[in-house]
Amino acid sequence: MLTMDDVIREGHPTLREVAEPVPLPPTDDEVSLLQDMLQFLKNSQDEKTCAKYNLRPGVGIAAPQLGINKRMIAVHFEDANEKIYSYGLFNPKIVSHSVEKAYLSVGEGCLSVDRPVEGYVPRYARITVKATDINGNDIKLRLKDYAAIVFQHEIDHLNGIMFYDHINKENPYAIPENAKAID
Repeated sequence: MLTMDDVIREGHPTLREVAEPVPLPPTDDEVSLLQDMLQFLKNSQDEKTCAKYNLRPGVGIAAPQLGINKRMIAVHFEDANEKIYSYGLFNPKIVSHSVEKAYLSVGEGCLSVDRPVEGYVPRYARITVKATDINGNDIKLRLKDYAAIVFQHEIDHLNGIMFYDHINKENPYAIPENAKAID
């Protein structure tokens, strides 16, 4: 079982590297790791398990956050419309995006960042992602608003980008141009 002890923190060099594509089909070990990543997120959102193992609640995690330089992410969350997103993905790639931007009104956080980071993180309001799911199926996801933001945050990890790299350094709470707030 993955715990917070497995999550590397900012400053670790792996978080700034571009992750390597996973050759397909993935190995049994890679599938197992992705299953563990997804279970970690589910555990982190369960009050009792979270408290028992001292987990921080998370909605997404990328393999580089575990010190593993592979293009793998897991997400598990429910959006404002009560739609559940629960995916383990190999080699996710944003293939198209909107001009319109969006940002979380409360800012973003990260399991690899143990400090509050103030400011708005501009993201695309809508994206299309292509990937291979945990069962080896090629999938295409059209995502918007909160879901699009979560996926962009995790895919950034695969490219060595931290969420705070996007924050306006001079004015962290400057409203990003052509952007809507997501509550």
